[in-house]
Amino acid sequence: MKAKNKHEPQRQSPAPSAASLTHFRTLLANHMAKKGLRQTDQRKLIVETFFNSANHVSIEELLAEVRAKDPRVGYATVYRTLKLLTECNVAFERKFGDGLTRYELADEESHHDHLICVECQSIIEFEEPRIEEIQEEVAEKHGFRLLSHKHEMYGVCASCQAKMNRAAGSR
Repeated sequence: MKAKNKHEPQRQSPAPSAASLTHFRTLLANHMAKKGLRQTDQRKLIVETFFNSANHVSIEELLAEVRAKDPRVGYATVYRTLKLLTECNVAFERKFGDGLTRYELADEESHHDHLICVECQSIIEFEEPRIEEIQEEVAEKHGFRLLSHKHEMYGVCASCQAKMNRAAGSR
């Protein structure tokens, strides 16, 4: 699985299925109806761009993608739309300790965890069944019924380690 560098977004997980996107669109439409919000062209563009963007996209990255299609879209509109997506459980808000808030599709069927490089901020998604089993065992041992969790591990990626080793060797 490829790492995502904050300057070069890449989709790490498979693109969401048509059924997932239909489900997400329905969740959003129902939420907007409850709040009395209407579907504007700009909001629709932002949502569809988000659905097709890289995982862990920041507001700034999404704004750049949206503005490539419609330069009139403002930062506040993207921000409010992402907040709507998180309110209705279409997106998850992620903070990986670098000061940026990132967003990813809330696809519970595709659960994954994260390795975050503290040097280059690359994010690697991974799935590990043993971790899932252990956390269930720990929760059960303590009388917890897990509703959700997030697992993030911070360190230095192989590429940054190699750069550090080369730099240390050239001294």
